[in-house]
Amino acid sequence: MRWMKRHGMLMDWSCDILGGLLQAVGVWCFVEPCKIAPGGASGIALLINHLTALPVGMLTLVINIPLLIAAFFLLDRKMTLRTIRTVVISTICLDYIIAPLLPQYIGDRLISSAVGGILVGAGMALIFTRGSTTGGGDILAKLLQKAFPWMQTGYAIMLTDFVIIGLSIPVFGGLEDALFGIFSMVCTTHTIDAILYGMNRGTMVLIASRHNQQIAGDIMDQLDRGTTFFKSVGGYSGRDSEMLMCVVDRKQFYAVKNIVDKWDPRAFVIASETKEVFGEGFLDDPRDAQGA
Repeated sequence: MRWMKRHGMLMDWSCDILGGLLQAVGVWCFVEPCKIAPGGASGIALLINHLTALPVGMLTLVINIPLLIAAFFLLDRKMTLRTIRTVVISTICLDYIIAPLLPQYIGDRLISSAVGGILVGAGMALIFTRGSTTGGGDILAKLLQKAFPWMQTGYAIMLTDFVIIGLSIPVFGGLEDALFGIFSMVCTTHTIDAILYGMNRGTMVLIASRHNQQIAGDIMDQLDRGTTFFKSVGGYSGRDSEMLMCVVDRKQFYAVKNIVDKWDPRAFVIASETKEVFGEGFLDDPRDAQGA
């Protein structure tokens, strides 16, 4: 038990340090010279840095202090303490390790905003895997959600980020700066999703039809995908029926649609994206990779 606790602490610190370094490289080497503010506390810090030339990392820490105090009393205290550690490590990485040692990329702004967004997203994802946050927009969004319970978390984060990006227009002096900020934010979001949820996404299809048996047979024969039947009851008719479910690669959904149309053009179909799919047919058994 003691070894597991030490191992957990080592992983927490390792992910915080590596995540902080990745964020620092993204912010200092690419985002800062690009003159954009892609949301979050670091976005506000970049705006202030542009006006005052104060260190971005220290500004990020100062901006986070009132948010962390509010989070300690109003939100999860354990999460807040972890976030304090993460923010301090990120500040040290940015101001005292990366900024003095690495040069800034002065080139194409599109490349700069994309690479910066990807690196920041990778760093944030590593930090998120250990149950911590980077403070800033995450905390502000949770505080907004506490004040307005009807507000969804994703909407609250998006709202705070777009306010910060909007402020970059008068500070940096152009609409183009805000557009690059949005592009960088999108790159960050997709990178976080790719690391946290994996790249092996698929499409889950639910089918209600009188010809589910034939549809399932074609899916298994033509696409080599498994199918599952669920017992269901019609809400209007009250009659027992079956719901067919299958998960396919995103490129195969059009083939599934053709199979359904072939057997029952009036079938009721629901298709939704799955964040990650693993198991037979999607990812190999880990034991196979180890030679078991």
